[in-house]
Amino acid sequence: MDELFETLDESGKPIGMAPRSRVHQKGLWHRAVNIFLFRSDGRLIVQQRHPHKDVYPDAWDLSVAEHLRPGETYEQAALRGLREELGIENVALEHVGGVVQARLEMPERGIKDYELQQSFRGRFDGELRPDVREVSAVEVVALSDLAVAFATRPSEFTPWFRETAVRLGFVGRER
Repeated sequence: MDELFETLDESGKPIGMAPRSRVHQKGLWHRAVNIFLFRSDGRLIVQQRHPHKDVYPDAWDLSVAEHLRPGETYEQAALRGLREELGIENVALEHVGGVVQARLEMPERGIKDYELQQSFRGRFDGELRPDVREVSAVEVVALSDLAVAFATRPSEFTPWFRETAVRLGFVGRER
């Protein structure tokens, strides 16, 4: 079933609702969250996207990336994504940076993904229970190792993971 997204203008003002497929086909603005979940030792939890994903299947991604449901806040979506994708709850999250515009165009696949994104950071040292329908694998990596991997094997990662991790200073410059 095609989930419904709230569509927005470039400034974030709601303008309507549309199914996910139409949103990604027409390049309609919608909201999403990025979550960087760390262990106490500073390593980052990353996930490998499931092969059935329409955008970057099998690529390594940040801890959780989630679209917002209609009426949901950024924080509600982040907490839901942690629960649904990694099977965890009760994580204290903090905003990292403000809401930013992100555009991803894949003309060969007919995808224009235009998002207003809010990023979060949290810490979790417990057991992960990833949803195997969404996540192929989970790893915990040192940021220094991630920086090397971004530089030497960039195609193994989603572009939004690489770009956001660098923009927020997790990788590529001192935090």
